[in-house]
Amino acid sequence: MSWVIIKGGPVMIPILLGSVLGLAIIIEKFWSFWSIRLDASQFAKDVFSRLRTGQIDSALKLCSENLRHPLAKVFQTGIEKRNLPPLELERILERVGTYQINGLEKYLGGLISIIGIEPLLGFLGTITGLIRAFMAWEQAGSSITVSALAGGIYEAMITTAAGLTVAVPYYLLCNYFISRIKHLSHELSNYSMELTEVIAETGRLSAKSLKA
Repeated sequence: MSWVIIKGGPVMIPILLGSVLGLAIIIEKFWSFWSIRLDASQFAKDVFSRLRTGQIDSALKLCSENLRHPLAKVFQTGIEKRNLPPLELERILERVGTYQINGLEKYLGGLISIIGIEPLLGFLGTITGLIRAFMAWEQAGSSITVSALAGGIYEAMITTAAGLTVAVPYYLLCNYFISRIKHLSHELSNYSMELTEVIAETGRLSAKSLKA
């Protein structure tokens, strides 16, 4: 493996650094998604059921037990501010949801940059490798040999392969993370709307019971 890095020339250094940094981001993203695993549908049903039966403290406790998940944080905020007007409550829930999603998007911009730069570094290595090969050809003239050209050709091919080898799987993983975040964003939006409806419904029921 080390001979491949050496043959790839100096451009291999930023390629390798980018691959290590990208791998660190990918590991962090996998850990982030693993740590917030939750059956969102069942969680929402349990919270709504408790709210409809007036178990406010129980619903808040359920949220506090699952605060790693963005939905629990949104629900906790909504329940705590349930006495606000519906439109204002919706705006607050949207703001909290956006903040939670932004947290999950952390470092993705860096990963996207690495995905774009790695192939470019590979192509740069191709150019520098070919320049080396042509310079060797120019110096050797008609007595040029394959071994004299091999160093530059190695550099050209290895850096291109290295850049693409890093970029392709990282691109697929980045798209996976983005799709997970989009799905979670839709969940937050839909369940937030349902939460405001449940809060409004329970508020109307409480008002009726007081009148009665």
